Amino acid sequence: MSTETTFKSGSNLEKILKSGQFAFTGELGPPRGTDVNEVREKAKFLKGNVDSVNITDNQTAMVRMASWAASLIAIQEGLEPNYQMVCRDRNRLAMQADILGGSALGIRNMLCLSGDHQKFGDHPDAKGVFDIDSIQLISMVKQMRDEGKFLSGEALHGPPQFFIGAAANPFADPFEWRVHRLAKKIAAGADFIQTQCIYNMEKFREFIRLANEEGLTDKVYILAGVTPMKSVGMAKYMKNKVPGMDVPDDIIKRLQGVEKSQVSQEGINIACEQIEEFKGMKGVHGVHLMAIEWEHKVPEIAAQAKVLPRPTPE
Repeated sequence: MSTETTFKSGSNLEKILKSGQFAFTGELGPPRGTDVNEVREKAKFLKGNVDSVNITDNQTAMVRMASWAASLIAIQEGLEPNYQMVCRDRNRLAMQADILGGSALGIRNMLCLSGDHQKFGDHPDAKGVFDIDSIQLISMVKQMRDEGKFLSGEALHGPPQFFIGAAANPFADPFEWRVHRLAKKIAAGADFIQTQCIYNMEKFREFIRLANEEGLTDKVYILAGVTPMKSVGMAKYMKNKVPGMDVPDDIIKRLQGVEKSQVSQEGINIACEQIEEFKGMKGVHGVHLMAIEWEHKVPEIAAQAKVLPRPTPE
């Protein structure tokens, strides 16, 4: 990377990306209650198979165990968490407090997100906060880390140590603005980017081509988002019901073309074919595997995708 800083967070993910190795990250959704065994059960399938694991923050606007709490359990289980924080639920005071707390307790990666609108979740009448947006959140974390200052400009004592991440959706409209929004997140301070689930490879190829042309892939590490399809129904739902998702008809036809008992395996096959292409794609530095409530399949997917063994953390 041409714009590397001297900052080192202590993040294993950061070390792997800066060494030029192809990163492979996973995802874990906290439980809808206090049962820590749910986190531990999912964690055992991820340990040793991914470099870091995203711990989601009230994903799809459904109440779950706090992301920072599940991140600490993940650390206990030998995983490196990527602590997600959304702008929907907190104002800048609460965000900065959680940033300090998470870093103090050993979390070293943070993903800055806007968050799904509360109307899609289990508390549709909840008040959305959105005190700052995701780009401002990225900038705030960077200021706290690199300048040792709160958003107010006042000095803090002991800056947080985070490798800062952000999300990108190459498929949202208008498409021509996608790379410009990516550039804004990089300018704000993002160290790495994880994309939305990719199914439309043709459009993603164009997105990464534009990012390469603009020199953005020399300034940030991009991890391509992959979610294996479990069923034809899942594919149709994601195509028709999930905002910002682009599922080509060819994917659905391919899943429909195999025996019902083989559909999930075909979904894995498609995902592994994508991963193989991403390995050789200029500007892509790794893959973020979102095996939604399918963590037990991660070892199988990682093996089929030929991304094992993972580098051992120092």
